[in-house]
Amino acid sequence: MTADPHESEGLENDGLRRFATIWSRAVYPATQTSMTRAELGDYLHPLAVKLCDALHAYPFSAAPGREVGAALVAGHCTSPDALPHILGVVDSYLVLYGRDPETSELPVDEARARCSRLQHAIAAGFTEALRDRTLAEQEALSRAALAAQSAVEEALHASETRFRAVFKDATIGISIADMDGRIRDANGAIAKMFKRSEEEMRRRNVNEWVHPDDAPDVWRMHRQLVRGERDHFRVEKPFHRPDGTVLWTNLTVSLLRDADGEPRYQLALLEDITERRLLHLRLRYEATHDELTGLPNRTLFAERLDRLLSASSDVKRFGLCYLDIDGFKAVNDSLGHAVGDQLLIAVAERLQSCTAGSGHLVARIGGDEFAALCTDPSGPEDVTELARQVLAALATPIRIDGRELSVRASIGIVEGPSGELRPEEVMRSADITMYRAKDAGGSRYELADPDSDARAIDRHSLTTRLPAALEWDEFFLEYQPLIRMSDGHVEGAEALVRWKHPVHGRLGPDRFIPLAEHTGLIVPLGRWVMEQAVRQACAWHEERGKGGGNGKKKNGKNGDALAERPLRVNVNLSPRQLHHPDLVPDTIAVLEAAGMPPSSLCLEVTESALIGADEDELKPLRQLAELGVEIALDDFGTGYSNLANLRRLPATTLKLDRSFTQGLQQHPADPVDVTFVEGIVTLAHALGLAVTVEGVETEHQAAQLRDMGCDTAQGWYYARPGPASTFVQGFAVT
Repeated sequence: MTADPHESEGLENDGLRRFATIWSRAVYPATQTSMTRAELGDYLHPLAVKLCDALHAYPFSAAPGREVGAALVAGHCTSPDALPHILGVVDSYLVLYGRDPETSELPVDEARARCSRLQHAIAAGFTEALRDRTLAEQEALSRAALAAQSAVEEALHASETRFRAVFKDATIGISIADMDGRIRDANGAIAKMFKRSEEEMRRRNVNEWVHPDDAPDVWRMHRQLVRGERDHFRVEKPFHRPDGTVLWTNLTVSLLRDADGEPRYQLALLEDITERRLLHLRLRYEATHDELTGLPNRTLFAERLDRLLSASSDVKRFGLCYLDIDGFKAVNDSLGHAVGDQLLIAVAERLQSCTAGSGHLVARIGGDEFAALCTDPSGPEDVTELARQVLAALATPIRIDGRELSVRASIGIVEGPSGELRPEEVMRSADITMYRAKDAGGSRYELADPDSDARAIDRHSLTTRLPAALEWDEFFLEYQPLIRMSDGHVEGAEALVRWKHPVHGRLGPDRFIPLAEHTGLIVPLGRWVMEQAVRQACAWHEERGKGGGNGKKKNGKNGDALAERPLRVNVNLSPRQLHHPDLVPDTIAVLEAAGMPPSSLCLEVTESALIGADEDELKPLRQLAELGVEIALDDFGTGYSNLANLRRLPATTLKLDRSFTQGLQQHPADPVDVTFVEGIVTLAHALGLAVTVEGVETEHQAAQLRDMGCDTAQGWYYARPGPASTFVQGFAVT
């Protein structure tokens, strides 16, 4: 049932009206306005609407926040305590009352991030408007002070009276000092800022107010003013307080001259910006640091890298280690995001331990990616040594919630002279090199080189050509037999897609399947593979029924059964295909078009894609399994699977990853691998699942797997992948 839009608008208005009311209650005690609290609420309501609109705008812009900050100053919400109350209400209630959780498409995390940026903009707009207002007051005070000092005798009393009224009642701090720096007068506002009495302030000398964090030019400008070379200067300056705290101010110092134009007095106007500065620092920290790990984030890392690589930098060389955790997605999918977050925190701590005291910058770039930036390394060996230390630090398993998780990482290293590469070129090269380390097996580092960048460009060209390749029939299939281990008969074949590229030649799936998955082309490509494979299975079945192959013909009941049963064809199903809404109808249509029974098709789905799937995600596979389509759990043993979950999966076969059968090639076989395979076979058979083993390469290995009870196998020992024509010749071989 569709909600009434007018009703939704009313609910939204009610929420924003409630937000404006809460806002007025919090801010009203800290205002200097003549409005009543109800009138202030009416004044704040359109500002709340402006913030809500900005929160949900696409594209997002924080600019309305600056307008709201200026409007608050215009509404006389200018007390020093007003800004924290203003931002506190925005932080606590804007997302709550400015977002309907049932209709809003904006994720909560994104809403909070946008809210933080709006707070920063409100503070900036508030500060700018208040500074403009303060400067106007300062200008009026300067004029009044000059008039009071230089007025003619008959008007001196009146001018002095006016100046004293402004001087005493001003909300900004004011002091007047002679040209030697001795303070002659100070108002109550400045005494309150310094937490001293007015009398104590009059005993001070401005030349004593040196602070370690003073801007480099502040005292140079002050000396110029004392010499009469400038009439005023404005600067942000800190001061010590008696209690040890720091007072941060916007300081304006003006030179007062006598009737002859000679310097007579220094007029200092101080605006207390301590709270705003602390807020700015907090917002700046939140904007430049990762909330989870506390490390600098991509923003701060990019700023530091840009400064380091600039032509004006004093740094001669730089080094960058770009790190990605291998298999982190499997941790999130199988153990949950909470465990994944704890793992990231532990990795961040170990990275920091490798760079403690070395002056390096370690940052979390995003997701499971980290970077360490080295300043002025002596050469590549310094950066590679850091990479080795990082890999060594991550080698020890991390214990989380009673589990010990082994962490592997791939690191790309870029090292060279500063000023030759732009930041985006450095990051691109580091990313390319990191993936080269990952492709080489992970848990290692690689150094960048021009060839790797060229290969990355090749990957881009492949991605660009993928859509046309499917249209121009550049893809083709090869088949690898699936052997029934009990009698050596061919039970089926796995269809493996290849690409005949017009420039690069024959490409294996590892070169383009990830690209197709990323671009979404995997869905039409996967349907094409299924269509071709099922048609080929139909052709094999017809050929088999005619007694084709090498001319031999099966005799007896077993031979008749083999001739009648279609060969099963295995087709790999990607995660994106698994979640596509047309998976079931497309599969049924392909089988019906070829006239083949569902049992002639087996869909192979990786373990990581199924183990973490919920019931809605498993529903398409259950429907296909109920129709008779076989479901194989591919690459079993490589993920973080909970074996108990196997009972709820619609799988009929476990395909044991080749990494667990390689140990069986040794003499004697690795006892750990033997125990693992035997355990998996026993468990699978107890659950009614068949077991297929991959990577069988030797006769000894095949014999051992057969003795362990494995049902089917594939590998180079039996046959390498090849065209369908060569596959037909082996039908009758026992």
